[in-house]
Amino acid sequence: MFTGLIEDIGTLRELRIGGAQAQLTVNTGLPMTELTLGESIAVNGVCLTVTSFGDGSFTADVSPETLDCTSLGRLSRGARVNLERALRFSDRLGGHLVSGHVDGMAKITGRHLDGNAWRFTFQAEAAVMDFLVTKGSVAIDGISLTVNDVAEQTFSLAIIPHTLTLTTLQDRKVGDEVNVETDLIGKYVARFLRNGTSEKPQGVTMDVLAKHGFL
Repeated sequence: MFTGLIEDIGTLRELRIGGAQAQLTVNTGLPMTELTLGESIAVNGVCLTVTSFGDGSFTADVSPETLDCTSLGRLSRGARVNLERALRFSDRLGGHLVSGHVDGMAKITGRHLDGNAWRFTFQAEAAVMDFLVTKGSVAIDGISLTVNDVAEQTFSLAIIPHTLTLTTLQDRKVGDEVNVETDLIGKYVARFLRNGTSEKPQGVTMDVLAKHGFL
């Protein structure tokens, strides 16, 4: 579990893809003395397991599922990536609960200065849009952010200078694709309201409350 507060911007040293699987090595300023084999690190919002580390870098395996569902397989050597180590429950939760399990990708369709912030607009498929709400939380490439506006196929975010400076959003331009993880709690609520079916949530009604013992 992660918070969406980026600890370091790493640099991809190597990406080895063989068949349907891959292994990546990332150069990082994270302290090597604090890393352990088998621990989780979010790379652009994707939860990966450290298989080796040392000399200012760590290596992790990337499964076929991860290659299919995220942008990791499209990275090139030298690409900058957001890094966050797993949450310790003694820490302050400054962002929101992020699992590192990406729901889909979104394409940047707009970027412009809005006051002291940069307004980013993203286009995403229904599997992502269905779980976004205005003023709700979303993780973009592992960054905990607040949704400003939601339309049918797009949503927008206001990125303050501090966040832009400390994350790879400063590198992103119109046309780029990013990893998106929607709010964990929202997904459970939507599943509950669907009552195990594939239908979209119908909302909270008196019948739903009564059925589940709230009345």
